[in-house]
Amino acid sequence: MKPPRATLFRTAAALATLALGAAAVPAVSQTARAAATRTQAATAEAQWIDRATVVWKVEHTAATAEELRYAGGGTLRLAPATLTDAQKAAYPHLADRPAYRLDPRDRDKAATALRGPLTVVQRAAGDRDHVLHRTGVQIPGVLDDLYADRARRARLGPVFHGGRPTLSVWAPTARSVSLDLDGRTVAMRRDPGSGVWSVTGSPDWRDKQYRYRIRVWAPTVGKTVTNEVTDPYSTALTADSARSLVTDLADPRLAPAGWASLKKPEAVPLRDARIQELQIRDFSIADRTSAHPGQYLAFTDRGSDGLRHLTRLARSGTSYVHLLPAFDFGTVPERRSDQARPGCELAALPADSDQQQKCVAQAADRDGYNWGYDPLHYTVPEGSYASDPEGPARTREFRRMVQGLAHAGLRTVMDVVYNHTVAAGQDDKSVLDRIVPGYYQRLLDDGSVATSTCCPGTAPEHAMMGKLVVDSIVTWAREYKVDGFRFDLMGHHPKANILAVRKALDALTPAKDGVDGKSIILYGEGWDFGEAAGDARFVQATQRNMAGTGIATFSDRARDAVRGGGPFDEDPRVQGFASGLFTDPNGSPANGGPDEQRARLLHAQDLIKVGLSGNLADYTFTDTAGRRVKGSEVDYNGSPAGYAAAPGDALAYADAHDNETLYDALAYKLPATTSAADRARAQVVALATATLSQGPALSQAGTDLLRSKSLDRNSFDSGDWFNAIHWDCASGNGFGRGLPPAADNEPKWPYAKALLTNPAARPGCAEITGASAAYRDLLRISTTEKAFSQTTAEGVRQALSFPLSGTGETPGVITMRLGPLVVVFNATPSRQSQTVPALAGTPYALHPVQAHGADATVRTSGYERATGTFAVPGRTVAVFRAGAAGR
Repeated sequence: MKPPRATLFRTAAALATLALGAAAVPAVSQTARAAATRTQAATAEAQWIDRATVVWKVEHTAATAEELRYAGGGTLRLAPATLTDAQKAAYPHLADRPAYRLDPRDRDKAATALRGPLTVVQRAAGDRDHVLHRTGVQIPGVLDDLYADRARRARLGPVFHGGRPTLSVWAPTARSVSLDLDGRTVAMRRDPGSGVWSVTGSPDWRDKQYRYRIRVWAPTVGKTVTNEVTDPYSTALTADSARSLVTDLADPRLAPAGWASLKKPEAVPLRDARIQELQIRDFSIADRTSAHPGQYLAFTDRGSDGLRHLTRLARSGTSYVHLLPAFDFGTVPERRSDQARPGCELAALPADSDQQQKCVAQAADRDGYNWGYDPLHYTVPEGSYASDPEGPARTREFRRMVQGLAHAGLRTVMDVVYNHTVAAGQDDKSVLDRIVPGYYQRLLDDGSVATSTCCPGTAPEHAMMGKLVVDSIVTWAREYKVDGFRFDLMGHHPKANILAVRKALDALTPAKDGVDGKSIILYGEGWDFGEAAGDARFVQATQRNMAGTGIATFSDRARDAVRGGGPFDEDPRVQGFASGLFTDPNGSPANGGPDEQRARLLHAQDLIKVGLSGNLADYTFTDTAGRRVKGSEVDYNGSPAGYAAAPGDALAYADAHDNETLYDALAYKLPATTSAADRARAQVVALATATLSQGPALSQAGTDLLRSKSLDRNSFDSGDWFNAIHWDCASGNGFGRGLPPAADNEPKWPYAKALLTNPAARPGCAEITGASAAYRDLLRISTTEKAFSQTTAEGVRQALSFPLSGTGETPGVITMRLGPLVVVFNATPSRQSQTVPALAGTPYALHPVQAHGADATVRTSGYERATGTFAVPGRTVAVFRAGAAGR
């Protein structure tokens, strides 16, 4: 099975509010659809929420009786009841449902009943055989009630004491569990209080292969099965995740030289973080100067073009590299010898051909490429990035990657995906659901697995799934020295679960754990959608709810305003601030007439101002209609634009791995006649809106180099041809490598075909290296000027203003005053003068970094001290600093 990147489907009315990280909605493959369908074949509309209570939508009447039946003819009697306030708070989506109370005389039978098939029936009173309604039973609530208190304290997976390993797995509904250890069967013992099965072995078990053999009732197939399953708490695996290994991560053999004494770059607070988002294979697979293309070890190749570029970014102010999923995922053959390659001479095909994408698609299910949002084992490094996926090399080489990034001046962030699994039910790649069927996955009202993420969803609101999230994160932090975590679809997690992660990390200390957990940063996708939307099941970790927690969420507000339109536009030419809306129209009817364009552009400028404040809800300014407004009062598709309580609550970005790269989006939106030089300048303007904002900012690796994926908006499975980063400008930027894959892009081919052969859309070395240098200058300014690092909302309010905002604001130009700085964002194609009367007489000059920097155009910016007038060339962001005389 090769399921798509975890993304979402929403109603047309809601699509406009989607954020970039969650907005690429791939076509679900037939295999994925089938897997989702078979995940929960039997209907289970009753929910056993604790040892005393069952909730079911069927109402009791005087003529009926209800009971819970289990294997062997057993019966648990039920009586109508009312949910308590506490129960309604714990299960808000069930608050209005009829409830039934188990007869106290039957409650001691619960543990036995849970180890087999369960059915709730409503029958005619006095007639046991006259069944009126019947359904299966969802059991996560009662399992938590019976076992979670003790199970939460258990140490699961392989744990070593004095060289002897103890293996433990939580399987409370299993009838039996044994250990298949290197081909022999070892009995395991069940703790009745926790539901944990465990066995302690001898030192010679170290590094031996194992799986658990679990005999359990599987409702998806309606029978008792014996599953041979790897350990969800695995610390190491054999190739293709076939078996777990009894591996101690503290084993000195797994530590590369210098690991214990590794000195990281100084920790940067989240509010000041400047982050490069990077996929491990993309980084080096096309880098001819790398000795380890596509591998963890590429980050140790100090002389490679890729690592040299990351080092330049680090010296300019980039503080973190955010790695797309590097845990064990289920969609790539891990042995290189098993990986298919496209069987065409791709480079020989025309720039607008559909043959490249056809050839790539033929190999896609068997090649070495996938973004990796398909978790199989959450706490083991992915084997396809290792020199040898068989055994412990992946652990050692992941650690060497972390070392390599540290030596380049960068800290490491991991993209983690606990919101879904690659498979569920009895699928071969289902791990959690074959150990405790019906527990770890989130179930809908009918008992089917939720798939709003386009994959089988998990339920971190359940105690042991929440524990797995916390335990896994702590392992990555302690054992792999990971410095930050980005949560995929974080809004599918309870806020309480993410706060539990924060609390567990904060408890890690250098003396005890070798890491300072309080310095570890957390951020994620706080989108609000699916079965959990609107806090339907719990208080979610969404944008609004995470404000004030110190855990950031991606902000889509300024991003959409800068780029224009959205990923679902039928016409991709809908323009925004940086792409020429009103100031350089592209002729698309989708943009409307001049008056409409002007109004949209001015509103986009208000959204960008909110973004520059760090998306603060209470930041007050004059909008372009002349009204005094708070950030929360600026409209973003029906939602408040400002939602943050402090700098660091919102993460700014102009592009990420989902949807078209920034260059490709601008390629669609800028007029076809826009020169390569102006396209590069527009790119820097767009990047500047995030780079010069309060709070953290992220950009996709290669975006400063005008990275293109040949217009592919969802490249999760598009192979190296469309995804690889080209660090050497002589190799181009990836544009014009054929029409993007049909599955997600074919409706846009009529627009793409002419564009891919447009010489103006093909940048050369001058544009590529120039854009990167100009971006690095802005990055250096943002990370060295204290004004960009306000620590409180009050500090932002005192330091930040937009002196020309109001009814007279210039369309396409934003003038920002920030402490001793004035920043002019000129997105128009022509030179613009901005007069700030209040600054007349105050000396300003172009910031020294830009005055002595790489961009000759920005050096032509000027300032008239007598009038307070700043003059900035077209498609340029200029930073002026007070204290030096302007002419």
